[in-house]
Amino acid sequence: MNRKIIYDVRAVCGNEALWPANVWICDGLIEKIDTRRLSSGQVQNYELIDGQGMLLIPGMIDVHIHGANGFDMMDGTAQSVQEVSLACASSGCTSFLATSVSSSIEDLLGMIQSVKRVIGHEEGAAIAGIHLEGPYLNEKRKGMQNEKFLRHPDIEEMRRIYREADGWIKMVTIAPELPGGMEMISYLREQRTIVAVAHSDATYEEAKLAFARGASHVTHCFNGMRPIHHRDPGLVAAAFEEEHVSLQAIVDNVHLHPAIVRLMHRVKGADNMVLITDALQAMGLGDGIYTFGGHQVEVAGGIARLQDGTLASSTITMNKALQLTVELGISITDAVQMASTTPANILGCRHKGRIAAGCQADLVLLNDNFDVQWTMIEGNLIPSTIRT
Repeated sequence: MNRKIIYDVRAVCGNEALWPANVWICDGLIEKIDTRRLSSGQVQNYELIDGQGMLLIPGMIDVHIHGANGFDMMDGTAQSVQEVSLACASSGCTSFLATSVSSSIEDLLGMIQSVKRVIGHEEGAAIAGIHLEGPYLNEKRKGMQNEKFLRHPDIEEMRRIYREADGWIKMVTIAPELPGGMEMISYLREQRTIVAVAHSDATYEEAKLAFARGASHVTHCFNGMRPIHHRDPGLVAAAFEEEHVSLQAIVDNVHLHPAIVRLMHRVKGADNMVLITDALQAMGLGDGIYTFGGHQVEVAGGIARLQDGTLASSTITMNKALQLTVELGISITDAVQMASTTPANILGCRHKGRIAAGCQADLVLLNDNFDVQWTMIEGNLIPSTIRT
């Protein structure tokens, strides 16, 4: 048996942070959590890992990431997907959705094939599935999405995509107001897929209809959609009113004003809000010129923009998004829920995203600056993440 005890940690367990805590692990699962002083008789046959009083959180789950460390998910290679897996683990992310951008059908199928080649062989964070961001998006709210590839929803095309994906598509982002959008929502729900809305000019009424049809998620909320107006409330206000609708937030002090992050949290709560990176391949590399979605993107001061100034994804990591969320005044327990537990719940992965008996031992140790000291997946430390 593979047994470990992580001791002397501040463990975020649901709505409380326990300290000093011990987390007992056996064969990849959490056995128990306690706060007792360990005795020599208790720890026989267990490997001891000293947490040095640092913060232990459940592994974070990024449901929206395009690339990292110079690699793009749309490269169509298994190496690119593997490199993103490693980069995710280094930033405290233990599972992720490999996310596409709008492209030709050939490039999208190539991306799906490369992801499938890596699933089950990940060297870092586990692939929880695929998130298709497009191509059924509204040109008016395209953001960095390449208008060359935007098109109306096509169920026959989507059937072809699903045949290639072998059940790995977990989330699809669409603009529901486009011709065929409502029918696409119904089709996606039949496939047990999370239907997300963004890059959309949907009115309040159109958004309410989409949510009634089965859409349940908003991709990078406030970005790439009709803004709130007091006589034209739009998509965001509709999402705020629907209890079953969850929201993504890019917390990087660029995409969302701090007051908006706090507003989202106040309205939806930590159980309906998820932190994401929406990162492009510049994550982990810094400033420079990159190609993303068929565009030239310049990253300056950590901010990625197209030549016309349009924001083009982000360079934030999950651990730094967690830190910024706490610095905005949101409690550490709520911030961890948004980074770990809520995305796990949305994906139906109830055995992930929490420190509790019977759950998978996907864990991250963070210092006071939220720097990752190590990442553990299924009870195994990922060697490339160990900093202590």
